[in-house]
Amino acid sequence: MLAALLFLLAHMFAGVLCHGHHIEPRDNQAPISDPKLSINGVPYATRAYWMRQANLALPGPCPFAAFGSVIVNHTANNGLGQLVCTGANSNRQTGNPTLHGEIAAINNCTTILTDPKGPYKLSPTTAMAAFTQLTLYTNAESCPMCASAIRWAGFREYVYGTSIDALVNGGWGQIRIASADIFRQSFDLPNPSRLMGGVLTNETDPYFAWQFDPEAPCPPGCGRSQGAATGCVAK
Repeated sequence: MLAALLFLLAHMFAGVLCHGHHIEPRDNQAPISDPKLSINGVPYATRAYWMRQANLALPGPCPFAAFGSVIVNHTANNGLGQLVCTGANSNRQTGNPTLHGEIAAINNCTTILTDPKGPYKLSPTTAMAAFTQLTLYTNAESCPMCASAIRWAGFREYVYGTSIDALVNGGWGQIRIASADIFRQSFDLPNPSRLMGGVLTNETDPYFAWQFDPEAPCPPGCGRSQGAATGCVAK
C-alpha cells in the first residue's frame, strides 16, 4: 500500500515537472454546493467517515477549541482512502496562535512525509508536490489564514463540516471571510482544488455549540459540570 503511494507520488511529481504551472479555468475553483454527490469518485459515505475521523483527531471529546483535521490519500486502501496525518487546534497548549487544526495537520504531514526513517521518505520538493494528491478534512470551516494555507499547499480537495456562519451564530469570534471567497480569488495558483462544505454538520455542529451557550447539549462523550469553567467535561 505504501509502495503504491510512493509510486503514485513519484509519477505525479514527474507530471508536475513536465507540465509546469498549468492553470485551470477559474470555474474549476468553484465550491461544490451539494456534498451528497459522489465527487472525484468518492461517495458521501466515505466523506462522512473521514469527517468523523476529523472529530476523533481531537485530544478529547470536549476540548474548548474543538477544531480537528485529518489529511487523507483517497487513491489508497480500495477507495476508502488512507490516513496520512491528523491535527488539532493547539494554540492554547503551545502559545502559537497560528496552530489551528489545519496548520497543525499540514505541519504533521510534512514531518511524516519527509521523515528519513518514516514510511514515505520523500524529499522536501516531492513532499510539497504530494499535497496536490491529498484531501484535507476539517470539522469546521477554515479561517482565511488556514483556507489560504490549504490553497498554497495545493490540496486536491478541502472538505469542511460546520460553517463560519454557524460558528459566529454560536458566539465564536471569526474573521468573516468564507473559504469559497478565498478559493475564488486563488485562481492564479497552479493547482486546482475542490471545496466541499457542510459535510456531516449534524455531528460537527455540537462540538462548537456549547462553549458560549449554557443551554446547548454537550458533544458525545461529554456532560455538563457546574464546577467546570468551560461547561462540558468528559464523562
